[in-house]
Amino acid sequence: MTEAERTRIAVLGAGSWGTALAALLAANGASVRLWARDCDQAATIDREHQNPRYLPGVNLPDSLDAGCDLAAAVEGADQVWLVLPTKILGDFLAEHREVLPRSAVYVTASKGFEPGTGRRIDELVADALGDVSFAVVSGPTFAIEVAHGRPAALAVGSRDRAVAETVAVGLRNDRVRCYPSSDVVGIELAGGLKNVLAIAAGVSDGFGFGANARAALITRGLAEIMRLGEAMGARAETFFGLAGLGDLVLTCTDDHSRNRQFGLRLARGESVDAAVAAIGQAVEGISAAREGHRLAQASGQELPITECVYRVLYEGLPAREAVSELLSREQGHDET
Repeated sequence: MTEAERTRIAVLGAGSWGTALAALLAANGASVRLWARDCDQAATIDREHQNPRYLPGVNLPDSLDAGCDLAAAVEGADQVWLVLPTKILGDFLAEHREVLPRSAVYVTASKGFEPGTGRRIDELVADALGDVSFAVVSGPTFAIEVAHGRPAALAVGSRDRAVAETVAVGLRNDRVRCYPSSDVVGIELAGGLKNVLAIAAGVSDGFGFGANARAALITRGLAEIMRLGEAMGARAETFFGLAGLGDLVLTCTDDHSRNRQFGLRLARGESVDAAVAAIGQAVEGISAAREGHRLAQASGQELPITECVYRVLYEGLPAREAVSELLSREQGHDET
């Protein structure tokens, strides 16, 4: 493959996940430019081929370029990957729409909803850039494991199946499996709301309720995400796949999960601000709880676990009282 034939990819966001994905895409043969807002961070990555702030000890491919010039990063890009915090993404796209190429495929690997509006990332992209090609990448993956080349599986969603397959091809190798889907809404909802449930799982484990309670919470949490998803036009089978059940189990059970760690700290009596400060990175489930509450009200669906997390975070409900409320709810059928 000549230099001209290589897929040109701009990865916007040099946090742990953006860096890990940029490294994977570069190792798979793409021409990758990693953009960071912090010019000192970009210079370190470009010079040392490491990102000590977010992926300490991980060697990045020599072919990976990093910089802080956005226009240079996206110039001529076939794909633009958005791996920025969702809370700033809408403003970022609006601010930089003039330099973002409309001919590129836009791929998001971020999760969650815009604070205050509940808009999904596909909606943010469409509102800012119009009718561009779009795909979402999600699944049960921690950045550090992908960066170390450990086995992983991902889902790629796009309303254009050819676009989904093109993005999937760029991610696949002998350690990474990637499955195309056309259910963008389902993948985005699952990826956003699983973080709320991970907070609940952390609280449950922090109180010492055990594996039985955790399994029940995951199962009932999946049911409420599915109810909302189907009301919003998603397909039920998406929630049993990698982006749904797979990511939910990972985030609720492994201590690499920042949202689970946040829940554990809440159970120990730490305040929201203190818990976030101790974790040191974004805890996406905090904002997602508010937007999940908003989406539930708008759709008329009951999301009892999400609602309890919302009330703990935004209405001052003590976590133990939230657990008591969940346990005292009237029981329905297991299928709902």
